[in-house]
Amino acid sequence: MTAASTTITATPGIMLIRVGQAGCALRWDAVHQCWRWPDPVGSQIYAWPAPPAMPSGLRMLESARVMASCRSGRLLMGLGKRLGMVELPEPGQPGRALQAQVLLTIDAAEPRTVISDGCADRDGNFVFGTANTARDQRPIGSFYQYSQRYGLRRLALPAVAAAAGIAFSPDGRTLYFADSARGVIQCCHYDAELGKAGGLKTFAQLLAPGPGTAIVDSAGALWSVQGGALVQYSRHGEVLRRIALAREPAASVAFGGAALDQLLVLGGQGGLYGLPPDLAGGLAPGLADTLFDDSGSASRGNLQA
Repeated sequence: MTAASTTITATPGIMLIRVGQAGCALRWDAVHQCWRWPDPVGSQIYAWPAPPAMPSGLRMLESARVMASCRSGRLLMGLGKRLGMVELPEPGQPGRALQAQVLLTIDAAEPRTVISDGCADRDGNFVFGTANTARDQRPIGSFYQYSQRYGLRRLALPAVAAAAGIAFSPDGRTLYFADSARGVIQCCHYDAELGKAGGLKTFAQLLAPGPGTAIVDSAGALWSVQGGALVQYSRHGEVLRRIALAREPAASVAFGGAALDQLLVLGGQGGLYGLPPDLAGGLAPGLADTLFDDSGSASRGNLQA
C-alpha cells in the first residue's frame, strides 16, 4: 500500500482521561501495573493505574521528555541535556517535588542540543538521540547507548536535526529511527553488547512530516507517530493503516495491560485514548519494555559524551 492509497481513519478515540498540559513518551510500567508519561510543559510525571483509578501526578524540579523504567523501580529520565535517575516515593509519602540524580551531561560543549527521544533496548541498555533546538535545524544531533556497565557510547549513525522514532525489533537486532529533517524511517543492524550499529537502510517513507515516538508489536509491525497521526507499518515497511485522533494530535503510543493487548494513544494536549473495537480488534499484542539495568555503576571515565 502506498502513501497515496493509504486509508485514513479519523476517530474520536475513546477518551480515558485528560491530565496536564502536554503529553509525550507514553510507557507501560509492568512492575507497578500503570501507564506513565512525562508532561514537559507542566514538569510532571503522570501515572494511571490498571485497573483504572484516578491518575496521579508527581511534580519535578525540571521537565523531561524521555523516560524508561528501571529494574530497581526508579525512572531514567532525559532532562534537557542530561540523563538523570528519579526515585519514586512510596504510596502515602508526603508530596514533594522530585529531584533527579544527574548521571551525565550529553555533548556538554554543544549548547544547542537536547535529548529528544529514547527507549531501552532488548538487553536493558538505554538508546537515545538528541535534537538541534536552534532555528537553523542543522543536523548536529547524535545517537547514543548508555549502560551502567559501559557508560556512554556514541552509535555510528548519521547526524540528524532531531532524533525520533527510536524502537527495536522483537529480537533486538534491528534499530529503527527517524530524523525530523528527512522524510524516511531508517533501520540498521544493532549489537547491544558491542554498542555498534551498521548496515543502514531506508525502512519506509513517512506519510507526514514531524516524526515522533515509535514502538514495535509482537508481530514485528512498527507503530509510528508522525504529523500528529498514528501509522502502522508491516515488518517489511508497507503501510497498513493510518489513524488520526479527532480531538488532538497524537504525541505517543504504547501497548500495555496485563496481556499487553491494549493500545493507547497519548494526545499532545494530555488526553489518553483507547481505540474503538473496530480498530483495536485483531491487533497483535505489544512487547514488554525491557527494564533499564541500573544494578551496576559506570566508571567516571566512561561518563563522557
